[in-house]
Amino acid sequence: MWDDILGHEQNKEFLARLLQPGNRPHALLFYGPEGIGKKQLALRFAKTFLCQKPDEHPCGRCESCRLINLAEHSFAHPDFILVEQEAPGKDLKIEQIKEMSRQTAFAPALSSHKVCVIDAADRMTVEAANSLLKLLEEPPRGVMFLLCAESREKLLETVQSRCGEIRLAGGTVAPENERARGYLEARLDRAELLRCCTAMEKLDNAQLLEVVTAAEELAVKLVSDRRELLALEAFLRRAEEYLRLNVGPKHVTGYLSTYLPDGK
Repeated sequence: MWDDILGHEQNKEFLARLLQPGNRPHALLFYGPEGIGKKQLALRFAKTFLCQKPDEHPCGRCESCRLINLAEHSFAHPDFILVEQEAPGKDLKIEQIKEMSRQTAFAPALSSHKVCVIDAADRMTVEAANSLLKLLEEPPRGVMFLLCAESREKLLETVQSRCGEIRLAGGTVAPENERARGYLEARLDRAELLRCCTAMEKLDNAQLLEVVTAAEELAVKLVSDRRELLALEAFLRRAEEYLRLNVGPKHVTGYLSTYLPDGK
């Protein structure tokens, strides 16, 4: 899916699952360094989400697709709202968030949902951030919010906690890679697995998510048995989904400690 967007395969797979009917977060936070592709990925997800034939990722032919032209940065779709800086380096103002809020009060006109993309969400003024928080606390029905930010730490913690998280990075950080390897090696010994997972309880959601995604990548190299590899990948994907939905690290590490290789 979205082959024109290079890399970020696990994030794309997670977003693809959110296209299916069922429970999904009403807000997602795409965060990572400048130029990593977070806005591009958020916009592509928004277009696919609003597509009238989303199984074609997106189809590019329906009225919804024609009204969102990513190449020309043209957004005429009545159910798509983009909030961005008025000029490079400018903060997002409370008036912009209030206008977005006003538009979300109306029912969707073309698609089944509305999507709001907030670029440079970490550049909101305090007043704008508090206005957005009120909206996320009582989100309008049928509206999805996609926030893009370079630094999640610059967002209000209360805003962060109401968003599923999509971390984009150029590579795996060494400490997370080491923890992931330690987890995979400990999976063969119950006591070692418990010790490993207990040690990871102190990590925050973002750090633990890095460990889990690194473990998914390393498992392909370290697990030779095909049947176990498939079971382990499914198990780790579930942990990844929990973290993106802001389930606490203690609960997720508890879940991770329950893994047993096939036949054990």
